[in-house]
Amino acid sequence: MIQSVAVIGSGVMGSGIVQSFIMGGYPVYMNDINQAFLNKGKKGIENNLEGLVDNGELSETEKKQALGRLKMSTNLQEAVHDADLIIEAIPEVIAMKRDLYDRIAHFKKPEAVVSSNTSTFTLTKLTAREDFNGRFMITHFFNPAQLVPLVEIVKKDDADSAMVRVVVDLLRAIGKSPVVLKKEITGFIANRLQTALMREAFSLIGEGVAAASDVDTVITDGPGFHWAFVGPTRIADFGGLDTWKRVFDNIAPDLNKSEGAPELINRLVEAKKLGTKTGEGLYQYQDADLQKELAERDRYFLKLGKLKKDGVLTH
Repeated sequence: MIQSVAVIGSGVMGSGIVQSFIMGGYPVYMNDINQAFLNKGKKGIENNLEGLVDNGELSETEKKQALGRLKMSTNLQEAVHDADLIIEAIPEVIAMKRDLYDRIAHFKKPEAVVSSNTSTFTLTKLTAREDFNGRFMITHFFNPAQLVPLVEIVKKDDADSAMVRVVVDLLRAIGKSPVVLKKEITGFIANRLQTALMREAFSLIGEGVAAASDVDTVITDGPGFHWAFVGPTRIADFGGLDTWKRVFDNIAPDLNKSEGAPELINRLVEAKKLGTKTGEGLYQYQDADLQKELAERDRYFLKLGKLKKDGVLTH
């Protein structure tokens, strides 16, 4: 049984994961390499919770109770020594992760489960040096982790099925939608699907077929409108597999088949136009406008999450 959680890393993903658990009723130790990072992470959590209060999703009392479940420490041993589940959410640098795992192995209790929030590394690569006696898995949350339900779970073939069930049940208890992959694959499920779609999106923009804003509208008001509740395989069944066979046969030969980043992304990165990081990418951003856009995005996510949770529409 998992009763306490430690999250290593207090950035956007780490703090979002922490928020998910403290809102779900679990005490969490948030750890990072310095106090300034922890303070920033906690401030983000406080702001997010205040936003939920403002939107009527959380009472002031519930906000205080959630924050009361949060502890912080720059001392790794203090953070993990009593945790039942330890989630690593540090930058995607394999050497850093392996060094961290070596340290966690010295401090954690034997029965604790260790997981990584990685979005790019396979289990095989992560556990090349330390596999925690099989009590290790990937739990891949999505940004913003406190609002997006999906968590992809990757386990080894010989993983203890009872351990996996405990983690799955825990994630469901805090309102997540865990999916356990049947086998290990680069990019897991969601990022493979996203990458395929985005490769074609950038190709269409780069070839002058449509503006970035129009491509976004096509997705949000077309396929994305369906996908919130009806997945692509169900859509194929609804439309008829014979119909979709013809769609594939007619369109697939003309789809972009590049094996690296789209040329448009390469040009923008070379020009140091990285998106919100630099104030310009496919769009231009002012800090005040960006914060407004992110707040609006989160309000939409809250509304969509409520629809899915209340079962107004089901898939």
